Order: sequence, then structure tokens, then C-alpha cells
Amino acid sequence: MTPIITATDLASESAGPRPPVLLDIRWQLGGPNLRPDYEAGHLPGAVFVDLDTELAGAPGAGGRHPLPDPAELGAVLRRAGVSRDAPVVVYDGGQGWAAARAWWLLRWTGHPDVRVLDGGLAAWDGPRSTQTPAPAPGDFVPAPGALPLIDADGAAEVARKGVLLDARAAERYRGDVEPIDRVGGHIPGAVSAPTSENTGADGRFLAAAELTARFAGLGVTDEAAEVGVYCGSGVSGAHEVLALEIAGVRAALYAGSWSQWSSDESRPVATGPTP
Repeated sequence: MTPIITATDLASESAGPRPPVLLDIRWQLGGPNLRPDYEAGHLPGAVFVDLDTELAGAPGAGGRHPLPDPAELGAVLRRAGVSRDAPVVVYDGGQGWAAARAWWLLRWTGHPDVRVLDGGLAAWDGPRSTQTPAPAPGDFVPAPGALPLIDADGAAEVARKGVLLDARAAERYRGDVEPIDRVGGHIPGAVSAPTSENTGADGRFLAAAELTARFAGLGVTDEAAEVGVYCGSGVSGAHEVLALEIAGVRAALYAGSWSQWSSDESRPVATGPTP
């Protein structure tokens, strides 16, 4: 099943006999909570879920956005109406990172039917609502492990033996600037693969064939032993994993990402434009 859905198809499914549960994951890195934007207008029936407090644990040794406790995540999702046998569609303001984080968490914890609205809220030309829904509680119980996950040691191994993609902006990969974390640069052996190149000017994902060609040019071929992805804190990296999924490649996410790696002074750091 494709991990993305068009606005047209979403409108059709929402009017059908088995409408998906809708989750609004609007978020911005380092910015204020975007619940006010949700309250000003959202897809009818969509429930707001906060990335910083509900789709991540407390910042610390696991990085800036460590994975949430599965039991706590399950409670959040059930309150939002998520059940195992009901489809789920997630969306954000258009960048796609936050929606991809929600998609990855749901898939990683075993939900079989989750898709991201391609292009986010900007792609939706249907009605919007200012009413906060009160869905019937769902029954989804997270069972982590359905998607591959790696830690810092695993990321280092993938960089040596497979293909480790760095989803951050190229200038952060090179170490030219580092606005957030302790030090700039990248994991030695990682390949620069900014998420901005996964989408077109309209914010929608490139076609599967284009993504396949893009990742093949970065070394992701049939011969690659393993593919891993990291970013700053495990958010935009989920977007890269989603793009790879569209291209037919199952990739592992290093959830702690650069925020965790760079905080450990024993970990090596590479700089410059090459792995």
C-alpha cells in the first residue's frame, strides 16, 4: 500500500463507508505550539496531536526528540480515535516532516494502514472546520518493532557497511553552520541527502521513479546491504524514510540522530562535502 494519499482521494474516502481517522500534526522546529492554527481551521474531524509533547519523549540522552514511551503514545492515539482496524491519514502544514514522524511512529508500532496527505494542508481544497471533534476512543495498542530502528552504534555500522543518509540541509552536513546542536558536521561515512530534494515546488513527493533515481544516485541500489537515515532529531529523517518507502526501499531510522550523536564527545565527527 502506498504510504501517501492525494487530497482528491482523501476527500473521496472521507465521504465513503470507511472514512479514515484524521490526525493534524502541524508543528514547526523551535517555534510555538501550532494548536491555535489548528483551531482556526482544520480538516473536518481531524484531531490535533502535538509532536513535541505527544510524539516525542523528554529531551535528554536520547536526543531532542527521543521516541515516546509506547504506552503513553498508545493513550494519545486512542484518545484521538485510532483503532487497529481503521485507516489513518496524517497531515501537517505542508513541509511533511511532522506528518512523516506520525506516520513512522504509527507504522513502527504496528498500525497496518497509515498514509500521509501528500502536500499537507496546502493541498486540501475542501472544507475546513473550527470545531474540535470528540471521537469515540480507539483500541490501538502499540507493538514496537514493525519498522527497522537503529541506535548510534547501528548508524555507525550502516555507514561502514551500507548506506547511511543524512537528511539535514547540506550546510549542516558539511559543518558550515550548526544552529541547534553542539557541533556541526556529520557521522563519518554518511551521505548528504537533504529532504528538500524529496519533493517538488508544490511540497508534494516526487514520483516513485524519480525518487528511485535520486536515491540510486546516492548509492541506494539493490546491492546496498542496508539503508539507514538520520537527521537532526529524528523528525525530518522520518520524511526521508517515507520517501524511500515510496521508492520501494525499506530503511532504518536512527531516531536519536545528530542531536544524540553530537552530544557524545566520544563519537567521531566528519566535516566537509564528502562522507
